[in-house]
Amino acid sequence: MSARRSVRPAAATASRLGVGKARVAPIRFGTSGWRGVLGEEVTFPRLRVLARAVAAWIGEEAHGRRVLIGWDARFASRAMAEMAASVLHAEGLVPTLSSEFCPTPAVTHALAQGRFAAGLVFTASHNPPADHGLKVFDRSGAPIGDRAARRIESLAARRPHDRAAPPRPRALRTVSLAEGYRADLAARLDRAALGRAGLTLHCDAMHGAATGYLDALMRELGVGVETLRAQTDPGFGGQAPDPIPERLGDLMARLGARPVGAPGLAFGIAHDGDGDRVAIVDGRGRLLSETQVLALLVDHLAATRRIARGVAIGAATGSLVERVARAHGLPLQRHPIGFKHLAAALVDGRADVAGDESGGFAWAAMGPDKDGILAGALLAERVAQTGEPLEVQLERLEARFGGSACGRIALIATPALVAGIERLALRTPARIDRSRVVAVDAVGGVRFTLDDGGFLMLRASGTEPLVRVYAEAPESGQLLRRLREGVQLARRAGR
Repeated sequence: MSARRSVRPAAATASRLGVGKARVAPIRFGTSGWRGVLGEEVTFPRLRVLARAVAAWIGEEAHGRRVLIGWDARFASRAMAEMAASVLHAEGLVPTLSSEFCPTPAVTHALAQGRFAAGLVFTASHNPPADHGLKVFDRSGAPIGDRAARRIESLAARRPHDRAAPPRPRALRTVSLAEGYRADLAARLDRAALGRAGLTLHCDAMHGAATGYLDALMRELGVGVETLRAQTDPGFGGQAPDPIPERLGDLMARLGARPVGAPGLAFGIAHDGDGDRVAIVDGRGRLLSETQVLALLVDHLAATRRIARGVAIGAATGSLVERVARAHGLPLQRHPIGFKHLAAALVDGRADVAGDESGGFAWAAMGPDKDGILAGALLAERVAQTGEPLEVQLERLEARFGGSACGRIALIATPALVAGIERLALRTPARIDRSRVVAVDAVGGVRFTLDDGGFLMLRASGTEPLVRVYAEAPESGQLLRRLREGVQLARRAGR
């Protein structure tokens, strides 16, 4: 249902932020949109410049005038969304604004229904609380590709000093996205199995926009739910809403405290700030790797005959997924890091399922962009249908297809370090961690494929000032050695 609302809150917040501090530096999109520190890189004058550029790009694409705008629970998100809506309206477009904060998957799911020309989501995803930004999606719900991003940047560069606020419409059209998203997801799940399984989910929203989505849906379907950090907080409790091991201690401890053999099924699900990524903790309190999660999801969807066209994965995703897909007779494609490449494979029909090394997962039936809420729901369905704990299912999967220990380390990026990584493709080591290098891929970083089935990859992040080292090995001890060797290799190259 649609409604109409005043846009006055945007003006008040814009005034408090001091909109006269726009910087001259060009607006640039990273791997996943435009991000930076709120009040420095991300300001209201720069937002108006970018919104006008997006409006011009939408006009060039000529797919219609309707634009969907979502916003997360960060400080100033609503004000930024309302300001952008005013700009788009002034440029002749018809914006529809989410009536409440929402996770990014709710927006991309709505876009996939085909009623909008494009979509915007104001979020900085898993970045620190001081950051903000904008993700732009095309009419399919997929993140815009490099060509569209460069075009928007070019259009923004033509009017970098445009400080004029647009005329404010008296009201903006709004819509609630939660009900439609939850209803569509529920229709794709085995409601009967979920209702009778005796499953308890421990849901950690990390104070982000995913709260009220998976937890509410599972309760409606008869699943027990325990919540952590379910209250939204623009400061995210003083840390980045990134579901990595050092920030999931409470969730892991809660599951780890369950006695061995305790009755009932249980596991944990954590989401990042805008709900498009997922982390999974099994019933013993152990954090699964992104590769293990994706392998379980691919195996589940394939076994229930919901994959036909194959699987698309990121370059830093472990080989366990590939082995599972192959066993089900499914083609698998590897793509450069950045979910936009995987989303394009879903939109083009080359794959039904996609996933990457950062906890991203998408199933084309719900939309082409990553959806951590969907991933958690499907794993709950798997546990409910089998009646087996998640940890037991993972043990069985790895007994069939071989072990896979995956991990990553982040280093502070310096110009020398980034340049050194680029040179590594030309200085390929013969061996890494005693394993022979059998292939090198220099697209989006440098990736060394090793003869034991694992890999080592180094790349500069497209969203944060970091260099990331990724690795896969047959077991955890070897993984740690491989990661350490990757760090040493990066530092030597950067000297």
